[in-house]
Amino acid sequence: MNRRESLKALGLTAISSAVLLEACKPGALKIDKAADEKAAAQPGREAFEVERDNALNAAKFFNAHEMATIAILSDIIIPKDGKSGSATDAKVPEFIEFIVKDIPSHQIPMRGGLKWLDIQCLNRFQQTFKDASEKQRIEMVEDIAYPKKVKPGMQQGAAFFSLMRDLTASGFFTTEMGVKDLGYVGNVPNKWTGVPADVLKQYGMENV
Repeated sequence: MNRRESLKALGLTAISSAVLLEACKPGALKIDKAADEKAAAQPGREAFEVERDNALNAAKFFNAHEMATIAILSDIIIPKDGKSGSATDAKVPEFIEFIVKDIPSHQIPMRGGLKWLDIQCLNRFQQTFKDASEKQRIEMVEDIAYPKKVKPGMQQGAAFFSLMRDLTASGFFTTEMGVKDLGYVGNVPNKWTGVPADVLKQYGMENV
């Protein structure tokens, strides 16, 4: 089972729902005429939702180095394969940037985890995670990817990577690319051709 299939098996619906439900909580934002017009251009969206999203998108939390590290980590978690693109192809880093502004409780764990990761790599490889080789990055990730097997002193890294994995999965599998990767087709027209022959035979009704 590859990484992508493993993530599906973890129950991504619950992960994504928890993040997205929190992300949809409205703030006390002032609604103006401009926001109303923008909302009208986005059917199903209230003006305060559009205004809030615009405010969050305009703000910046992660710096360039942190975003580059997040991009590398997200592609390690969900790499490109023969079926669909990688996490960065689905703009997962941008999703994570938005979510940590929308859910501020993620900010300290994420920024602290990124700093922890760099310190560990500097001590081990004399360079940050972003500048380490692919082999060194995977070695570092392997040490924090399995919480139940993590060595003493690595618990903070394991907690950070678990959060990073959850956000990456939520970001990827709620995009058009991710939904297609899951194989979900939604409510589409279908043609009924009757009960399958093998089912009729199983119940002795093939000649009915």
